[in-house]
Amino acid sequence: MTLRPLGDRVVLKFVEAEETTKGGIILAAAAQEKPQIAEVVAVGPGGVIDGKEVVMELKVGDRVILSKYSGTEVKLGKDEYTVARQSDILAIVE
Repeated sequence: MTLRPLGDRVVLKFVEAEETTKGGIILAAAAQEKPQIAEVVAVGPGGVIDGKEVVMELKVGDRVILSKYSGTEVKLGKDEYTVARQSDILAIVE
């Protein structure tokens, strides 16, 4: 099963969070913050959204920074993804 986003949405898979601090302290899973860097897995077609032309600037494989509380979390089998609008993405990590 795969996810195919519609409109101006993208499917993201988060990069694993650091389990230790820079000082070497190991963090429990509950103490770790949700990572904000994700990899683009799928991109919607764009088009006219709410009366405005939306051109998709992202492509599969891009690493991006996502707004902290944006997107919808989806679990497909053992994998977890986030579906978000392109406008919720703050930057591409190069």
